[in-house]
Amino acid sequence: MNPLNSPLEVGMRTLVLLSASFPQQLDVAQLVYLDHVMVHSGEMGGPPSLHPSLPAGPGELAMKRRLIEQGLLVLMRAGLADVEATADGLVYRASEEGPGFVDILEAPYVGTLKDRAAWVIAALASPELDVRAATRAITDRWAHTFDSSLPVPGSDHV
Repeated sequence: MNPLNSPLEVGMRTLVLLSASFPQQLDVAQLVYLDHVMVHSGEMGGPPSLHPSLPAGPGELAMKRRLIEQGLLVLMRAGLADVEATADGLVYRASEEGPGFVDILEAPYVGTLKDRAAWVIAALASPELDVRAATRAITDRWAHTFDSSLPVPGSDHV
């Protein structure tokens, strides 16, 4: 198994986010957006990014959703995250054991993740956050980096 971009790696990043927001609950759309901002924080007006920008752009967000969903399953099986059905859909939060588990991890990367997660939760994780609009802003910004002389698939400009 390749640990990079695996459900285990993305699940651990998700647990760091859920622990930073504990006891606040987050849905998958919020987790996708906040994870993106956490690892690309420098592009979002925050501290230096943890991961480089990728040419995949919006495709990264689509792939991330699937990985976060799989990572959440890993976390729930391990008793590190809980799920609750609400009128608005499924929401997740770290279990009582989740933040303690994150605190015992000693890798420098995890320490940096915890710093970024604290920043992103303080800066962006509020009930008023319109995740769809925020995600659209990321994809729109990425689209504007294209050379305008090149055809964009699906557009009238060919």
